[in-house]
Amino acid sequence: MSSFHSNPSELKRFYTHIIDNLTRLLEAQVRGQMFNKGMIDQVTAELNRLSINLDNGEQDVQGINNEKAKKQADIIKNTLAILSKEQQVDWGSSCDVLQSLIVDVHDIIEKLSLSVIDKSLFERQSHVLESIILSHENVMQWQDFVQDILRDFHGFFPFNFFSIAFADENGIKLYLYYLGDYSEETKKQARKILSANLLNGLEQPTDASVDIEEFKIIGIANERPVNELEVISVSVPSDSQGVGGILGVGYASGYALSTQEQSIIRSLLSVMVMVVGSSKSLSRSLSELEFYADHDPLTGLHNRRYLNEILAYEVDRSARHRHCFSLLSIDIDNFKLVNDGHGHVVGDQVLIHLGQILQKVLRSGDVLARVGGDEFMIILPEVVAKNGMRVAESLRKAVSDFDFSIVAQNGNAVQMTISIGSASFPSDGDGYNDLISGADIALYQAKASGKDFICSVDTVTQGLVENKKMVGLSHVLQKALEEQRIVPYFQPIIDCKTGEIYSYEALARLETEDGEVISAGMFIDAADKYGISLALDHIMLRKVTEFMENKFNETGEMPLVFVNLTPNEIQHRNILDYAADLCRQHHIPANRIVFEVTEREAIGDLANMRKFLSSLREKGFAFALDDFGSGYNSFHYLRELHFEYVKIDGTFISNILNSKIDNALVKSLTQLCQELDMTVLAEFVESEEIMQHLKSIGIDLAQGFHLGLPQADFNQLA
Repeated sequence: MSSFHSNPSELKRFYTHIIDNLTRLLEAQVRGQMFNKGMIDQVTAELNRLSINLDNGEQDVQGINNEKAKKQADIIKNTLAILSKEQQVDWGSSCDVLQSLIVDVHDIIEKLSLSVIDKSLFERQSHVLESIILSHENVMQWQDFVQDILRDFHGFFPFNFFSIAFADENGIKLYLYYLGDYSEETKKQARKILSANLLNGLEQPTDASVDIEEFKIIGIANERPVNELEVISVSVPSDSQGVGGILGVGYASGYALSTQEQSIIRSLLSVMVMVVGSSKSLSRSLSELEFYADHDPLTGLHNRRYLNEILAYEVDRSARHRHCFSLLSIDIDNFKLVNDGHGHVVGDQVLIHLGQILQKVLRSGDVLARVGGDEFMIILPEVVAKNGMRVAESLRKAVSDFDFSIVAQNGNAVQMTISIGSASFPSDGDGYNDLISGADIALYQAKASGKDFICSVDTVTQGLVENKKMVGLSHVLQKALEEQRIVPYFQPIIDCKTGEIYSYEALARLETEDGEVISAGMFIDAADKYGISLALDHIMLRKVTEFMENKFNETGEMPLVFVNLTPNEIQHRNILDYAADLCRQHHIPANRIVFEVTEREAIGDLANMRKFLSSLREKGFAFALDDFGSGYNSFHYLRELHFEYVKIDGTFISNILNSKIDNALVKSLTQLCQELDMTVLAEFVESEEIMQHLKSIGIDLAQGFHLGLPQADFNQLA
């Protein structure tokens, strides 16, 4: 049987040989049966005739007795009848066995024929499979790839039509391929037959909506009547869809197909289902990857990577052609307040709308990119500095005039503004880095000027000077940190009811090499900008705890001290472990230290703030929110977070005697915080009149130059 595995013609010859011999045996059996039956019938007839003659008194020539002869004839006749009956049974059984054997051989050969495939079919199948190669080019051009596969497929298994069904958002999408030239009537019939076959195979209603897209594969000239088509289809399970949304494929041929060819074609169609579905899915994924390599996924605008490439190109192009161009750097004013007050979903919608607003003002050749969270940049080709500022003003006004309240889910008002910095090539820089730096510096100056503002590089000369001063100050600060010349000064916090000192705020001071003392306001921005604020906090905390232990040893009383933290510490949170270690080292109860962060910095990231406060209270420390009321939607923060102390923004306090609004706000904030079990502290108390007014309002604590200047020693404040 091994010779049959790759040669169906041998199997056919074997089948013919067996059936031929079995048929001959059956024929011989039938002929023998008929011959014997004829002989018996003839002998029986002669015996009957003899019996009749004997009954008539006749004698045979030998003089046999009539009666005796008659009896012998009857015996022979009965014996022949029994023999004939037995032979009929044996012959019938033999014929049945032969007939059954013929049927069994036919069934066995039929089954073997399904598993025995001509070697040439394997070769044809292999040639088709060899043409199916997934490459980047084939995947990206997957529809052309499908046509190439079908063209090769047709070369080895000629057919007329091919269909591919996909599921999309609108229902079923059918791609119909014509292998050759066909009349419109033939195409119409092909659509009907293949659509019906598809719906039946997918167990869909016959009237289901099918969107058909047609393709003609060129280079093939053949046509067979549609009513002679044999359709073979392979589909994914009816309760799902395959990769890329594929539902199935259909092969329609007017050529007669053998059982083996049908089996091979069905296996090839199964491969086609996987290959076509994967190609479409990979094509979509690769297209998205290529798109997002150059685009921001939220707004659909170009990203920083693309802007950097185009900016480098524009610098080179403008230098060659001696053109000018402008670069705009844009930042949304107070965007964190939108995220915190309305949620990140609304913040995302603001970014999307902002991109659309900016795009409407720009020309088609201008390049708009989102380069950061709320940062955008624009390249304006062949636009001089003066016109660049005009475009910037148009952008600023378009954003300012737009009502962003439409994106607020809670119906609250949302008003957005932007600040813009402008730099021009080549006047503000003839290189990539110079232009970006110039635009960023101009943007920084625009925000420092009050926001909702535009500024160009040539208006920030003083800003550049200040920036250089800050760089120089960072070196001074770094050296002071290394030499431990950062020291705490203490300002008293007064209990408004008793007039006694309630606690102290530790303020950082820098002692220069010449002995000059510089307040934190002079160097804290440099510390934040150049990443040395963390070291500053650690040094301050270490020196404060050492001072507290010494004072406790001197007086027997442990002071309560407010210690300022920079915003970076909220992110890192290692300051709390460090502080806990210092408290244990200096025998200081953790509840004698209150960590203080400004409202703007504390609420920059509510999620991190919650974690920070949870860890802080686990270790026994207290927390004070500084500059309360200066931020957006402060009531929202009070609802979300709890603080032991709230320090009302000093701008409200300093003007409380002259402004009814400030006075009303301070009263309201005080009452609200006290009802929430928060201690209220007023800053910037500069006169006795303000102090007396605060007492009448019911403020708990007060702090300011009128009540005590920062000193290096508690004793100087007593």
